[in-house]
Amino acid sequence: MTIRLYDTSARQIRDFTPLRPGCVSIYLCGATVQAAPHIGHIRSGLNFDIMRRWFAHRGYDVTFIRNVTDIDDKIIAKSAEQKRPWWAIGYENERAFNQAYDILGCLPVTYEPRATGHVPEMIEMMRELIDRGHAYAAEGNVYFDVRSFPEYLKLSNQDLDGLRQPSGEGEIGKRDPRDFAMWKAAKPGEPSWETPWGRGRPGWHLECSAMAHKYLGRAFDIHGGGVDLIFPHHENEIAQAKAFGDDFAAYWAHNAWVTMSGEKMSKSLGNSVLVSEMVKRWRPIVLRYYLGTPHYRSMIEYSEEALREAESAFARIEGFVQRVTEKAGKAVPAAAEVPPAFAEAMDDDLGVPQALAVVHTTVRQGNSALTADDKEAAVARLAEVRAMLGVLGLDPLDEQWAGGSDRGEDLHGVVDSLVRLVLEQRQAARTRKDYATADAIRDQLQQSGLVIEDTPSGPRWELGQR
Repeated sequence: MTIRLYDTSARQIRDFTPLRPGCVSIYLCGATVQAAPHIGHIRSGLNFDIMRRWFAHRGYDVTFIRNVTDIDDKIIAKSAEQKRPWWAIGYENERAFNQAYDILGCLPVTYEPRATGHVPEMIEMMRELIDRGHAYAAEGNVYFDVRSFPEYLKLSNQDLDGLRQPSGEGEIGKRDPRDFAMWKAAKPGEPSWETPWGRGRPGWHLECSAMAHKYLGRAFDIHGGGVDLIFPHHENEIAQAKAFGDDFAAYWAHNAWVTMSGEKMSKSLGNSVLVSEMVKRWRPIVLRYYLGTPHYRSMIEYSEEALREAESAFARIEGFVQRVTEKAGKAVPAAAEVPPAFAEAMDDDLGVPQALAVVHTTVRQGNSALTADDKEAAVARLAEVRAMLGVLGLDPLDEQWAGGSDRGEDLHGVVDSLVRLVLEQRQAARTRKDYATADAIRDQLQQSGLVIEDTPSGPRWELGQR
């Protein structure tokens, strides 16, 4: 058994060899909490949650760190715009992110450090880098001298002489416009901390280098994040950490974006889809299926139709689980070992789409066993399906999904079944050209507060305003 991962720094899939046998250490760049999360933000958390689950399934002891950037230019700008304290905005959105991770079934991380809680570690790192000649102070700012680090831009495979990175606002005293800020001098009205070089606040890149060192030491296994972080964020992290003397990450894993009309989902484009709104329209387990089952390195083009397809696909799985559970009663099996084909797919750079194909094949086999009244075979297939769904965080019998909640997920499933039954009756009336009955059924549903939409793939419903 060998897990293989695509390593961005090597630009190829490599066999995974942990630094410590039996242990895996992962650092994931988490939320910058200037606003509530959209589904593009949360995809990264889901992808690395599946990675973490697979390592654990394979018997590894996983240490998983996901940081919170609770101070940066965008948070300060929001503070001025909303006339609210920067820390209040950060904390409010940090809670929103954690609620989104929880509602979509992500396991708790080992530690989730905040940037503002680690200023002493940042000061220590800057002091050492200045002493080693890799950084310099100027007008209260501290900059990293990129020419002092020959490996700079190796991760993103760029040429330094061709790189043009203009100075940011207030970044005075740079020796080279490509040098980046590790510490920013205080401005009137902005939060600041005392350092040997004057009051100021952290630069974005320094935070992660310092926190990774604090919680994972001089070397760790995997550093993750979205592809948009490769440059400049991850490139600058590497420069700081390695110039400081750390080996830093042995593997680099990056997830792709969720796009709309071919563009990265972002608040600046005005096309974000907030998790808090999405879970009012779609069951969280369906949203997890939609975001978590494409390959982590593949782009997801957002569309309502794609979500409906995900809903239908998961319904086939869930329906099988429910039917066997009803038939087996108390004999519902605990999760078994996953089928070899599923394990092979997951070992190969977390091949979730191929692994999911094994899930659906097993479901079809289980349904055939049910049709043949072969209870023993159906129960055996259920055990395999639950084992695979457990790895993906999609087992509908898991406490996360089956235990009930104030979100009304169980009630949604009951209502959905009843509404679909009525819609089938309406469709039968339309087929026999009994339009009066079909219209009466539709009107009754609408009076009940449901909106019925006829689509090319069939009718769908949602709660309307009553």
